[in-house]
Amino acid sequence: MHKLTWEQTGQMDRRNKPFFRALGGRIAQLRKEQGITQVQLAETLILSQELISSYERGQRCVPADVLPRIATVLGVSMEELVGADTKLAKRGPTPKLQRQLEKITRLPKGKQRFVIEMLDTVLTQAGR
Repeated sequence: MHKLTWEQTGQMDRRNKPFFRALGGRIAQLRKEQGITQVQLAETLILSQELISSYERGQRCVPADVLPRIATVLGVSMEELVGADTKLAKRGPTPKLQRQLEKITRLPKGKQRFVIEMLDTVLTQAGR
């Protein structure tokens, strides 16, 4: 009898479970930060919502060819998506924060000052 490989079944070796659980958690977190539902992500990737759900719960392996597509949709690098420890990586704002900062720079100067004053107030209160 022919035994199916984990690539064919989507099942994983127990040694890989921690990696895929962590990966699924990152996918879910990034998706939520972007305000994207599982259904929207699934439709964009041309996958089923059930498959996205199983990836996020770490119950199925995410195929290597799907990883770059997910990273692109979620606006992150492959390294960030898979949780690579890149000591050389430049630390900066999250993609959502970066987009918000770019929008602020396109506001009229008066509105920019208002946003900066609000941020200063919130950050000052948080530092107490």
